Amino acid sequence: MLAEFLQLNLFAFFLVFFRIGTIIMILPGFSASYVNVQARLIIALGVTLMLTPLLVDILPVMPASAVALMLMIMGEVIVGAAIGLTIRILLGALQTAGMLLALVASLANAMIHDPIAEQQSSLLSSFLGTLGIVLIFVMDLHHQMIRSAVESYVLFQPGQPLPFGDFSELLARRVADSFRLGVQLASPFVVVSIVFNTGMGILGRLMPALPVFFFAMPLLIATQIALLALTLSTILLYFLGRFEDGMYIFLQP
Repeated sequence: MLAEFLQLNLFAFFLVFFRIGTIIMILPGFSASYVNVQARLIIALGVTLMLTPLLVDILPVMPASAVALMLMIMGEVIVGAAIGLTIRILLGALQTAGMLLALVASLANAMIHDPIAEQQSSLLSSFLGTLGIVLIFVMDLHHQMIRSAVESYVLFQPGQPLPFGDFSELLARRVADSFRLGVQLASPFVVVSIVFNTGMGILGRLMPALPVFFFAMPLLIATQIALLALTLSTILLYFLGRFEDGMYIFLQP
């Protein structure tokens, strides 16, 4: 009797761990390379330990065959990956906004290693991404991310057929929404760049002897940086609002 009880608990624990661990591995902030691997593992194990007693009633029994067990584990990993990617894609709006801002501000060649995207990206993109992650944790939105992982068991119960079509549509919509949000965040800088470059083009035609390139570029960079200083708080507050709204699909009404 004791052996069966321990086996059931261990099965339930690891079944929950496969989904929660996958989500923690992908969530922005938790999955960054600067976060210690042991710390990520401890967080995933801690959340799993708290959830297992609450979810044990809705978890399926351990399958009799190894194939069914592997399919159930793969299903939990796929659900966790879909949830983690959906939330991570939302953060990509800041990367898109930073790249557009760097492009229109003539700073696209200023590349640096981005610890959020874990690749080389523009300086402004890395700045916005890092600042966005800091504010997500400062405003306790990481609690919403963990809550989304917890309440995903209401939408996707373990052992049930996976809605692959819904997952594909959700990820496609989130990519489109993230790109649109990034363009919206960078739109003031795009408008200023268009107006500025149009004015410089007219000035170059009126004064052919004026070295427009050497004269305009420092002024454009200074103008865009000043505009960023004025609009940074508004950009980040709007992004945080949209980021929070994007996680409501996993939360119970």
